[in-house]
Amino acid sequence: MNELDLLTQLVQHYSPTGSEAAAVNFLVERMTAAGFKARVDSTGNAVGVLGEGPREVVLLGHIDTVPGEIPVHVEDGLLYGRGSVDAKGPLACFAAAAARLGPRPGWRLVVIGALGEEGDSRGARGILDEYRPDFLIVGEPSGWERVTLGYKGSAWYRYTVRRALTHTAARDISSCEAAVDFWNRVTTWAAAQNAGQERAFTQVAPGLRNMRSDSDGFIETAELSLNFRLPPGLAPAALDEALRALAEDGELTCLDGIPAYRADKNTPLVRAMLAGIRAAGGTPGFTLKTGTADLNLAAPAWGCPAVAYGPGDSNLDHTPHEHIDTAEFIRGVDVLEAALRNLTVES
Repeated sequence: MNELDLLTQLVQHYSPTGSEAAAVNFLVERMTAAGFKARVDSTGNAVGVLGEGPREVVLLGHIDTVPGEIPVHVEDGLLYGRGSVDAKGPLACFAAAAARLGPRPGWRLVVIGALGEEGDSRGARGILDEYRPDFLIVGEPSGWERVTLGYKGSAWYRYTVRRALTHTAARDISSCEAAVDFWNRVTTWAAAQNAGQERAFTQVAPGLRNMRSDSDGFIETAELSLNFRLPPGLAPAALDEALRALAEDGELTCLDGIPAYRADKNTPLVRAMLAGIRAAGGTPGFTLKTGTADLNLAAPAWGCPAVAYGPGDSNLDHTPHEHIDTAEFIRGVDVLEAALRNLTVES
């Protein structure tokens, strides 16, 4: 398998959420050519399996990207293109490392290019009942020397206020003002929750993502779209209870809620990853992310040791100049090959 060619062509298959089929088919074809038993599963994910046996490592990447096509080109050793970092770089790293290592006696290495991680994570949700791996690695950019142990949770809400129109000279507050008042109550509550919490990973972070208002001549409607990044210890149900106490006469609708996840450091998987980084000449470290990933869904569902890993600078996620250092990509393949080799021997 030509590893840089795999990465480049995968990035060239532009695949914003909802339009991943061409990229999925390409990855299945390339994995098949490299000796995987590869297929498109019932959810639409690309799946490649190497080896046979009772034990299993799942390498779960995502093949979709945010919108915004970037012309794919290499300049000074940097590959530019949408998804080069988030997260086709890590996904290509998974396929390349598994292909380089080859089948391991008694083990199945399962590489998955999942749909929709940038949306509703339907690709990951569709496989939660299909696998029960011994170890899980999720493909997200961490930098080749770092292992990601955790992600904050996420919750989305819609808050709607409807009120009869009144003359602008009247003292009654408008629906728009009532919606703003709710947002102010939310930020005050969040500030109280965050008192004494100095790290972003342990703070609840509310975000006002959209707001609109309308009127039919009789009723004025104001609507807010809200996102919350949840720290460990604040479950979606606890957030919901707190927000409903603040909602007053508005209508609060929960659209989605995913709890935070933080992995244990003391596992064979973490030890194998650290050894792989050292073997490639790196100084290993850990990171915690303030976003949310498929790790939040799959790791609790499968109850196995889990981390996220992948080459690339996550500060470039979703940006118009997204790119990955091709030398770092190869280092990531080196790390993962060594980690998988150690893991499937020592455990």
